Amino acid sequence: MPTITVTRDILFERLGCTFTEEEFENECFDFGIELDDVVEENGVTKFKIDIPANRYDLLCVEGLSRAMNVFRERSKTPRFIVQTAQLQMKVDDSVNSVRPYCVAAVLRNITFTEEVYNSFILLQDKLHQNIGRERSLVSIGTHDLDTIQGPFTYKALPPNEIKFQPLNQDSIMSAPEMFEKFRQTYLKPYLQIIEGSPLYPLITDANGVVLSLPPIINGEHSKITLDTKNVFIEVTAKDREKAKIVIDTICAMFSEHCANQFHCEAVEVVFSSGSVMTPNMGYRTEVCSAKEMCLKSGINDINSEDVANLLCRMYLPSKCDGDRISVEVGPTRHDILHQCDIEEDVAIAYGFNSIPKQIPDIYTIGTEQEVNKLTDSIREELARAGFTEVLTFSLCSRDDVSTSLRMPKAIDNAVHIANPKTFEFQVVRTQLLPGILKTVSCNRKMPLPLKLFEVNDVVIQQDEADTGCQNYRNVCALYCGKTSGFEVVHGVLDRLMMALNEKNYSIQQSGDPLFFSGRGADVILGSKKIGHLGILHPEVLDKFEISLPCSVLEINLEPLI
Repeated sequence: MPTITVTRDILFERLGCTFTEEEFENECFDFGIELDDVVEENGVTKFKIDIPANRYDLLCVEGLSRAMNVFRERSKTPRFIVQTAQLQMKVDDSVNSVRPYCVAAVLRNITFTEEVYNSFILLQDKLHQNIGRERSLVSIGTHDLDTIQGPFTYKALPPNEIKFQPLNQDSIMSAPEMFEKFRQTYLKPYLQIIEGSPLYPLITDANGVVLSLPPIINGEHSKITLDTKNVFIEVTAKDREKAKIVIDTICAMFSEHCANQFHCEAVEVVFSSGSVMTPNMGYRTEVCSAKEMCLKSGINDINSEDVANLLCRMYLPSKCDGDRISVEVGPTRHDILHQCDIEEDVAIAYGFNSIPKQIPDIYTIGTEQEVNKLTDSIREELARAGFTEVLTFSLCSRDDVSTSLRMPKAIDNAVHIANPKTFEFQVVRTQLLPGILKTVSCNRKMPLPLKLFEVNDVVIQQDEADTGCQNYRNVCALYCGKTSGFEVVHGVLDRLMMALNEKNYSIQQSGDPLFFSGRGADVILGSKKIGHLGILHPEVLDKFEISLPCSVLEINLEPLI
């Protein structure tokens, strides 16, 4: 959940009244946001407010105050107008391998004060962090339009061919020189987004002046100041829809500071496949049943007209026709995807604390699942036996569950991550053992013996399951010391079975390659194998950089329920 910082006096001025801290906290709660903290900075009182992650329109004081005024019925929801395009942005096919999408807009005759300018920069930062995923998906560039000339070009060039004066820098630099300099600045986390690519994206004007090197930095030439009157906004992205949301949000928030309020100017973005006008600032209509929305919200004392009025307070102008509610979803409410989102807004406007409490028609009693009861009892028994519980990652590398355990075919049963970000997290674990062995490897300096256990889920591919895989609750106990300790893990098995009053079990010699030859056994419950125990093979220990002998027990608990 993003947090924004707003100056109290500016916010109260825009809201048209003042509140005590407690009153404002209640106002925030009623509106569906939360006052997180009140701080003093240089004698100025500021509010830190938690905003829902999908309400991009609330990430600046303009959007927050406007939405709260509509909620408090002090103003109406504004109507946003897109004027005819006068500029072009040409998108070259060379960017397809880097950041393929671009949208743009113009805000004309805007008036910047210091407060408006700071809010303008803050909104861009919040959008970068939130929907832009630290600029990896979306990045924003804003420019003084009077210093540049269209049409503009979005293209990609080799790094050594890019040279311009970056924002707030004194000299012209090549792209490699910039990257070297920026490694010591706040821009360092963003360099890896395009670093290593043979081509870097670049936006230039008709005269070849560089506007920006997205997603890293803008050019000094088109820098915005308090004197800027016309703003050119460009958004580059890997996701087309996110780019549209960002450009709509910026235009909706700051068009109120233009001479012609709530108007913005479109830019024609020309791709090789055709052209589009951005921003769209589109409106759509959703038709919902007032009765159904009230039923799902638990509200039973209002009519269709009341429901429409509640939605109007939530920035969703609505009209009723009998039970049918026509809801207009504008460019500031990209979070509205389904009817359930509209139902939630009805409940917020009505007031969650005002919804009457009702005894459910169906009487149920919640109880702990049997597998969790068994898990807790197993934990207690192993702790009494002197073992220490560990919690390890559910994801591991492919080698961890296969070749490192001398079982290369075991990888066939693993659930694979489609786009792993690191070699350490490629598959979901099929055994608990790899995680415990890594724990031993990282704690080799601890006093011996090490007696560790874990009770947790593993995941196995299973074609007949709805999801194609199945979770199983396993327990794994490991002994590591100067001797193998096979008798210790064997004793643990006997102790667990005794505690569970289970007598119908046995162990049979196993040829499992995980174990030292002749020192491994399968655990049989009735006639079904539920696990194994034994002394780990030296090759397995070597893979995990362990120099001491280890014995392990791992069994599936679910047959014991």
